Amino acid sequence: MATVWGLTRRQVYALDLESPLRGVRTVQPAESLHARCAAASLVLECHAFSHVTAARLHGLPLPRALDDDRRLHVMRDARDGAVRRENVVGHRGLLERDVVGLHGLAVVGLADTWVDFGELIRPGVPFGLDDLVVLGDAVATTLGSVDPLHEALAARVRPRGKLTLLEALEWIRVGSESAGETRTRLVLSRAGLPEPELNVPICSSTGRWLGRPDMRWPEQRVLLEYQGREFHDSEDQRALDAVRFAGFEEDCWTVVATWNDDVNSDEARSRLVLRMADLLDRPVESLHLSEIHPRFFSTRMLQLAELRARRLRHHGG
Repeated sequence: MATVWGLTRRQVYALDLESPLRGVRTVQPAESLHARCAAASLVLECHAFSHVTAARLHGLPLPRALDDDRRLHVMRDARDGAVRRENVVGHRGLLERDVVGLHGLAVVGLADTWVDFGELIRPGVPFGLDDLVVLGDAVATTLGSVDPLHEALAARVRPRGKLTLLEALEWIRVGSESAGETRTRLVLSRAGLPEPELNVPICSSTGRWLGRPDMRWPEQRVLLEYQGREFHDSEDQRALDAVRFAGFEEDCWTVVATWNDDVNSDEARSRLVLRMADLLDRPVESLHLSEIHPRFFSTRMLQLAELRARRLRHHGG
C-alpha cells in the first residue's frame, strides 16, 4: 500500500500513523471490531474470522465473561501454516467450514461457528452448556431452523465438546430473541412445564394487532415477557409496556413480566416456576424443582467425571 501511495517504507514509519497490527498502518485508530478485522485482512492470506470473533461479527449473544477477550480469532486451512501474530489466535480447518461474506470480511458461517464453540468447553474457560443453548437459539432463529446446526455437527469428525454440543441441541429452539428469553425458557422447561410458543404474533378477537410476546401458552391464555433492563427499564419504555400488557389483558390473556432477578437464584427461580405452574394448571408434585439451576456441564460429562472419580477411589482404596 505504501508503494501505491508513492511512499517508501522509511517514510511510512516516519509518519504519525497507528499500527493496529504488525505490517499495517492506519491514519485513524482501528478501535472497532470491524476496523481491527479489516486491518488484519490486509496482511493475512486465505483466512476467515472464526470462533468468538465470528460470533461478534454475526451479532450473536455471548456471556459477559468473554467481553475482555479482544483477540482476533482467525481460521486457515491446515496446509497454510499457523498464524503467528500478537493478539491473533490461529485455528485450522477452514476447508471444512462454510464461509460467508460479512461487511466485506470473510467469516465462518453461523452453524459452523456454533459448532466451533464446542472447543471452549474445557476447564478455565467461562463458557458452558447453557451458553451453547443461548448461542444456538440465536443461530437457529436467524436461520429459521435447528437443522443446520445438526448438519454442521454431523459433518465434523470428532469435534471438541461433542457431548455438550449434542445435549445443547436438545434444548435449542427457533424463536428466542435474547439470552434472557432463552435462560428463562430453560428454567421453565427443565422444571417440567409445557414448552411455550416463542415470539408468535397475537391479534385480538376483533383482528387488532396486540403484539409478539416472548412466550405464550395459548391453551391457558398465558403470556410471559422477559424484561431485559437494557431495553425495558426506562420510564418511557415501562409506560409503553404497560399499554401493551393492558391490550393483552383486555383480550383475556394473563401476562407475567419477568426480570433478570427472577432467574438469577434458585429461590427466585422456584417462585417463578410455582407461579407459572399455577397459571398453567400443573400440579406442584409434577415439577422438577431440583433441575432449575443453570447448567455448565452436560449430563454425560458429569457422568463420565463421576465414573473416573469412582475408578480413582477404587484403585486408591
